[in-house]
Amino acid sequence: MSRRLRLWLLAVGGAGVAALLVAAGLGLPAFGGPSHPYGDRAVRASLARHTANTIASVNFDQRAYDTLGEMSILFAAVLGCLVLLRQGRDEHRAAPEPAEVARPVRRYALIVLPVAVVTGIYVVAHGQLSPGGGFQGGVVAATALHLLYLGADYRALERVRPIGLFEATDALAVCAYLVLGLAGVLAGTAFLANTLLPYGTFNTLASGGVVPLLNAAVGVEVACAVVVLLAGFLDQAVEIEKDRER
Repeated sequence: MSRRLRLWLLAVGGAGVAALLVAAGLGLPAFGGPSHPYGDRAVRASLARHTANTIASVNFDQRAYDTLGEMSILFAAVLGCLVLLRQGRDEHRAAPEPAEVARPVRRYALIVLPVAVVTGIYVVAHGQLSPGGGFQGGVVAATALHLLYLGADYRALERVRPIGLFEATDALAVCAYLVLGLAGVLAGTAFLANTLLPYGTFNTLASGGVVPLLNAAVGVEVACAVVVLLAGFLDQAVEIEKDRER
């Protein structure tokens, strides 16, 4: 196929896609109008499955497949960063040390640390009931853990942050999300269909079917991914000493 013919095919295909997009745009409701069919249907579907937080219902029920893509992007991004930041054979890295921090800041960090960790866990656990969820709570919990770096030192952080364990847990959380999706297929419905568990009592922790489980998987994955990512950057923040023999 010649270059000119390929360009013609691209132009015809692009024109067809553009025409479809224009036709779809013209069929949309007027901006600012009273008709919001998607929002109304999302709320009804959320209440029908006893999920008090409509956003969680959209993320982990109505569009759970999209959430799988978002979680996979984070997983792949962290994996890529680890590959780029990995330690080479010809370099030696000393243990990073925190900068001088005032004692009031250290005390504040140590006091806030357990409160922040509990807050992150709470946001994840109540994602189907109130604003928040796995993405937000996972970031809060992972960031809270690093207050130990300010309140104590890097060695204390290392003792509570075994990187190998967090890497394995990150991968297991992604697999758990996939297994929950495949369980729907094995049950005879569809991938990530919210039909495996009873919907429970509205506005309780056990409500929403599989929404709490998917939300928890995302929370664990995000928390572990952020911890592993920050570990890589902390290792890069120290001076890299070249081999003394050179």
